[in-house]
Amino acid sequence: MTASFKQAERLQKLPPYLFVRLEQLAAKKKTEDVRMIDFGIGDPDLPCPGAIVKSMQHAALVNENQKYSSSKGEKDLRDAVAAWYKRRFNVKVDPDTEVCITLGSKEGIYNIAQAFVNDGEKIVAPSPGYPVYSGAATIFNNAVCTKVPLTKENNWLLDPADCPENARMLYLNYPNNPTGATCDLDYVKKVYKWAKKHKTILCYDNAYCEMTYDGYRAPSVLQAGHDAIEFGSFSKTFSMTGFRLGYAVGHSDLIAGLVKCKGQIDSGAPIFIQKAGITALELYKEDGATPPQVLKNMDQFAERRKVLVEGLQELGYECDLPRGTFYVWFNCGKSSMDFTKEMIDKGIIVTPGSGFGESADGYIRMAVTKPVDQIQEALRRMGKKND
Repeated sequence: MTASFKQAERLQKLPPYLFVRLEQLAAKKKTEDVRMIDFGIGDPDLPCPGAIVKSMQHAALVNENQKYSSSKGEKDLRDAVAAWYKRRFNVKVDPDTEVCITLGSKEGIYNIAQAFVNDGEKIVAPSPGYPVYSGAATIFNNAVCTKVPLTKENNWLLDPADCPENARMLYLNYPNNPTGATCDLDYVKKVYKWAKKHKTILCYDNAYCEMTYDGYRAPSVLQAGHDAIEFGSFSKTFSMTGFRLGYAVGHSDLIAGLVKCKGQIDSGAPIFIQKAGITALELYKEDGATPPQVLKNMDQFAERRKVLVEGLQELGYECDLPRGTFYVWFNCGKSSMDFTKEMIDKGIIVTPGSGFGESADGYIRMAVTKPVDQIQEALRRMGKKND
């Protein structure tokens, strides 16, 4: 007889990962020979710039680059991250004490809570927001999550006045997943000042800082001060999702805690991938301007975004043109899951807003990770908005 193993209580508390459920629904439809158009998961379809891939290939042939790295990351990549912050944000950081290389930003976002949140302490997460904030980061640390609703009326910006003053940690993310909302430096300074006043650790998720349009450039929390930690990623900017490479930059105490935690869990990203990360950051020249290799992809995402938004508006949906991320966020006029199931029946995969927080029910996220002709086909299938 096959043994039965019961999951730990903390794991049972986690809701099913949204994208797994979507995959199951889509798989059933595919058995009916329906060609699915997938706007669900945020995985860029456009290629990683060739110079980065070639750098990784060459680095992988070197024996020394095939060995263990360290949980903190290679010194030359940490130097490159510090140099990039100077070029891009005019912020000086110490690569030895204020930078840590991560296995993508998701790992760092989770482990910073492991390192600093005690049982029963409060974590503040925006709603809607990246599920890791209110999910694993909270549940696996026996913490209590306070979800602060974001609203269209406030341009999807979190109001720190709505946050509990005794919170241990606050997650903030702009350009925002899933809404595509953006903020300016004055707003970042406002939240930073609130966090510092209340001794709340501010964790700024800046994974989409280079996915911006229409002249907008995203700020860094380190422009407000170093009493915080910021997470960045190579995934979206350089189409390197499968490389699993990111970084954390911020207060030396926060970096030290993160490194200590990671030291018990991982041995760092592969060195040859870190070498590719150096090549990626060095595409940015001294003026910090977005390099042509990145602009080429961003221009395509910008055009797709425009086609999708205008098409949704023509169908009668309330939808704004985002200045950041590659997500389009709109009010579907009904339950998010009901709408999602209707779309799957039409061969379209979207992401229900309720998967990012209960307060976002009635909204839908679509990632513009398909070419324009497929976006137009999806709009055709969607047809007119139901009354």
